[in-house]
This record gives sequence, structure tokens and C-alpha cells, in this order.
Amino acid sequence: MSAAAAVAVVLAGVREPWWWVVAGPLLALAVLAVRDLAQRRHSVLRNYPVLGHLRFVFEAIRPEVQQYFVERNLEGRPFDRDVRSIVYQRAKGTDAEEPFGTELDLYEPGREFLVPSMAPVAVPTEIPRVRIGGPDCTQPYDMALLNVSAMSFGSLSANAILALNTGAALGSFAHDTGEGGLSEYHLRPGGDLVWEIGTGYFGCRTPDGGFDPDQFAEKAAHPQVKCVSLKLSQGAKPGIGGVLPGAKVNAEIARVRGVPQGETVISPPYHQVFSTPRELVRFLGRMRELAGGKPVGFKLCVGSRRQFLAVCKAMLEEGVTPDFIVVDGAEGGTGAAPLEFADHVGLPLTEGLLTVHNALVGSGLRDRIRIGAGGKVATGSDLVKRLVQGADFTNAARAMMFALGCIQAQRCHTNTCPVGVATQDPRRARALHVPDKAERTRRYQEATVKSALQIMAAMGVDDPSRLGPHMLLRRVDAQTILSHAQIHPPLAAGELVAGPPQDWAQDWHAADPDHFTI
Repeated sequence: MSAAAAVAVVLAGVREPWWWVVAGPLLALAVLAVRDLAQRRHSVLRNYPVLGHLRFVFEAIRPEVQQYFVERNLEGRPFDRDVRSIVYQRAKGTDAEEPFGTELDLYEPGREFLVPSMAPVAVPTEIPRVRIGGPDCTQPYDMALLNVSAMSFGSLSANAILALNTGAALGSFAHDTGEGGLSEYHLRPGGDLVWEIGTGYFGCRTPDGGFDPDQFAEKAAHPQVKCVSLKLSQGAKPGIGGVLPGAKVNAEIARVRGVPQGETVISPPYHQVFSTPRELVRFLGRMRELAGGKPVGFKLCVGSRRQFLAVCKAMLEEGVTPDFIVVDGAEGGTGAAPLEFADHVGLPLTEGLLTVHNALVGSGLRDRIRIGAGGKVATGSDLVKRLVQGADFTNAARAMMFALGCIQAQRCHTNTCPVGVATQDPRRARALHVPDKAERTRRYQEATVKSALQIMAAMGVDDPSRLGPHMLLRRVDAQTILSHAQIHPPLAAGELVAGPPQDWAQDWHAADPDHFTI
């Protein structure tokens, strides 16, 4: 066949639809191959045009493949499938029970065991609550054993905030607002609130980003605001402040926070209102006065024991104490944070909680200050362990998100949350049905506290105040099991003031109420 004839055949074929069915995709692949060879951004595409795109496809679907086809019951992170299943089942009102026994390796070093009693007691019929309010507090608050931890409007959708606060109202537990301001979605359902103030002072902010006492006093007077918390640091990113991507800063969030619309909001890592332990303590006293005597506290991820002891000394010298302190563990969650901070900065909850509890006991201040604990609290056993380690109450964030329907897609920072929890996209947020998710939140909290009380009863305890560190054991190696009282010897009341033990003496003597010295 001559060249002319061949061209004629091709031209004739071009007029037929079937020809484009075959040739169209091939032409598209050819164009893609030329583009891959010409581009300079991805080396793999230059060496493997067209085929190299499979790498990006597999990277995109890897989380879903991992979660649904590869992950075993105990392998998921940050929360494994077993823990997520417990939350889902309790939120739905079904029994969170499994057959055939534990899948855990009980002989693995680091494994912990709660101590059952040979004489268990009846499960209390009345749910215990914790009175928050020291001697300078005129409006004390009775806190539930498990509450909603700090999650801001902006990080979470309006429907998520509405569902959480409605659930808190139905179940009589508290809802921490997070540092993103006090929005109508926190206030509309009527649930009890802990108003959190961060370094950005959102909701009580001057035009230049400082603290506005008049705005603070006005909003703290709201009857739903039961406590006020000053955020010093967060477990997942201590010392870095908060980050809200600009994609989430719509007009409404900008109005609530007092910031420009569409711009990424970064809360500074430090506070403008204090620079020493003494100034911190004085500011807490001022906040309580401005709040009309409501309980005031602070939240931190513990780092330096010496710095916290400096705060204790400032409390003693000033005669001013917070009504509560919330300890956030390094294993806590966040909507957005650098991986280096999440993985490597700050003490885990166990060590942080024991540090704060023992420091307050040794300073003779523990009876005036209640301690909250947050960081991967999701089950009844988690709650009891934290009470054993010195907490009076606990907070949960991601577990409450699971109750709302979170599937741990880990897209919180992209504004593309598939279930409408951590997004400001109205189309995605509408998927979250507030009445249903509010009831799930209430059921989850109620069932988890009930589980904790059942565990305490099995330990022979009918009130959380009777729990102690000797009731939690840890396998430290293949042959040795020690109690937390042996691993972290407790201090006696006032022992640091009277004469600190050897392992505390250096930090206690070096702690300076006028300097944050590590």
C-alpha cells in the first residue's frame, strides 16, 4: 500500500467513532508522556513517564487501604480499631463487648494492670462529680468525671460544636470551647462551658492582639460559662501556639475571633500578660476577679519540673492559687501541628500528671486545686488509670469526635473531613445531623463513666477519692511488675516545703518564682 493510500485509510477511520475510542486514550497518554518528560518537578515521572503516576495514586489511597484492608485490631494509630469500635458501639447504645478474651500481649514490657479486689463493692447508683473551686472562688462548679476537651469552632464545624454542646447539655457534663472564641454554636444549646483563653485572646482581644479585660468580663459573666481556663500549652504542640489554616477562616470565624478573613491564624507561642511564674499567678487571680468569682485554671503540657515548681512557689508566696489545672499529655490530639512537635516535644500524660500531682501535694496546695487530665482518654479503663495517677476529672477530644462519627481519616487540616466534623465546608458539614450526633455524644459519655465506675467497684472502691497509685501496676520487664507508687514514689503533704527528698531537692531549690528557668 502506498503512503497516500495509508493516509487515506487513516483519514477515513478518523471519521468513525470507534477509531476515537481506541486512539483517543492513546493520544492522551502520549501527551501525558511528553509532559512528564518535559517537567522538572518529579524525577520519578521523568524516568518513568505515565507509569510513574501510579505512585501518586497509591499514595493517595494508602490510608484507606491501610485502615480497611491491612490494619489489625491493635495496630491503628493514634487510636487502634478496638478503641474506635468501643466508642462507636457506646455512642450507638450497643454493648461494647468482645468474645474469647484479650488480644493484648500481657507479658510485654510497659503493659499496665488495674488491681482488682478480693472484696468488690456495689457500683454506685449516684454518679460522682468533682467540686471545682478553691477558697477564693465564689461560684464553684461540680465537674463530671469525663468532659469534652478543648476543640475550637473553626477547627470543628458549626454542626460539630452544636452536637457536642447539645450532648453536654443532655448528659450534664462540661464542654471546653478551645481557644477559638465563644461562638453562638457553643451558647445556643445551653450546655455548660469551660471558656478557654489562649495566647491569641480570641473573644477578648484588643485590635493589636492583646488581652481586653472588659470583653473578657462581659463574656465570662454568661451563665453558661462555668469555668475559665488559660491555655499555656497544648500536648500535641507545646510552645508553638495554635494554627488555623486560612481555608477555614470564613467570615463567621473571623468575626468570632476578631481576625482577618481567609488568612491563616497563628496564636503566638507565648502570652503577653505574663513573663514570670509570679505574674502568671497574679493574672489568674485577676481573671477570677473579672469572671465574678467563677473557677479559673490553666492548661499545660508539662516539660520542666523545675518550672512547674517555680509556679508552686509563686502560689505560696502570693497566696493565690488557681481552682484547677488541666494536664495535657504529649499524646494529645490537634487539628494541625508540625510532626516534630507532636512526636518529640513534651511529657506524656502519665509523667506530666504525676509531676503536677506530686508537686502540688509536696507544696501543700493539692487540697485547693483540682487536676484534670487529657490525652487519649477514650475508655473506662483510661479514665480510671488517670484518676489513679492523680487526676480528679478527665477530658476527651478525639473520642468525642468518634462519637460524632469521625473515622480517623486524619484530614483535619485540609478542610476536606469526609464526615463533616473538622471542616468549614458547608456541603460537608451538612452531613453531620446534630440531634442524632448529640444523642450519640451523650450515650458515649454516660456509658464510659458507667464503665469506669464498674471498674472501680471491681477494685473495691466506691468513690474516686479512694483510688491510689498502688492500684495500678506496670510490667517493667519480663520478670518484674511494680506499682506506680513504687515507680513514682508519692510525696507527703507539704514535704517539699518542710524538706524535699533527694530526687526533688535540686529542682525545688533551683525553682525561682520570678523566672521560668529550665
